Amino acid sequence: MTRPAPAGRFAPSPSADLHIGNLRTAVLAWLFARSSGRRFLIRVEDLDDRTFPDIAARQIADLAAIGVTWDSPPEYQTAHAARYDGVIAELQGRGLVYECYCSRKEIQQAPRAPHAPEGAYPGTCRDLTDAQRRQRRTRPPALRLRSDTYSYTVTDLLHGNYTGVVDDLVLRRGDGVPAYNLAVVVDDAAQGVDQVVRGDDLLSSAPRQAYLGALLGHPQPVYAHVPLVLNAEGKRLAKRDGAVTLAEIGVEQALAKIADSLGMRARRLEGMLAEFDSQRLPREPWVYLPA
Repeated sequence: MTRPAPAGRFAPSPSADLHIGNLRTAVLAWLFARSSGRRFLIRVEDLDDRTFPDIAARQIADLAAIGVTWDSPPEYQTAHAARYDGVIAELQGRGLVYECYCSRKEIQQAPRAPHAPEGAYPGTCRDLTDAQRRQRRTRPPALRLRSDTYSYTVTDLLHGNYTGVVDDLVLRRGDGVPAYNLAVVVDDAAQGVDQVVRGDDLLSSAPRQAYLGALLGHPQPVYAHVPLVLNAEGKRLAKRDGAVTLAEIGVEQALAKIADSLGMRARRLEGMLAEFDSQRLPREPWVYLPA
């Protein structure tokens, strides 16, 4: 099968309207892709039951309004159930999948290795006997990857080499929904995405995703985890901070604020592209103050 041409992407989850921080990340993803000659794609990550089609439509319209362009129609994850099922079946055939009956509370309370971060899966269901599995079968099981490492290293354009924990990550939730870490890896490979630009709050997810991608035979993408946008209190920007969505700020002012935050003079994306230099990007979070 012919591999798609290289691409970058922006992949919003349609649970709320995009705020200025999301729009800034979308602009950066577009600048990284266009400056490197890549295609640019929009992927709507709508697997979660807390996402809404009307919000997805507004998100896409907002991206177009600020000048973001894409080279194929936006894709929706809910259209690709067979894609995820096929990969899970492949991993099952390789003996790399097991059922997990743990609740979130059980995972949080279970003892774990000293180096493992809060929330890392401790392997409770990894080696159950058939009898133990029957005893724990009180809820539909999640499916987990049987990993063979505790850590993995990725290379990031802004952070350098980053080593993070790899646990037995969830592939399919107990409710049957493909997990984020699986879907993002499978979709990136299917769409030819070899450049991942997103907020640095997702940097810790990159080792898990890159490890899974390597198991599936995919090369590690070029990562660039960009600084978040914070409010005046130094916390992640949210709608409660006021005047944060495009409808509230207006296109011209939003673009001007984004350009200023990146140290650029241009007020349109084409002009920003002419100025763009990834090595000169700010490394610290941008504190957004509504006008």
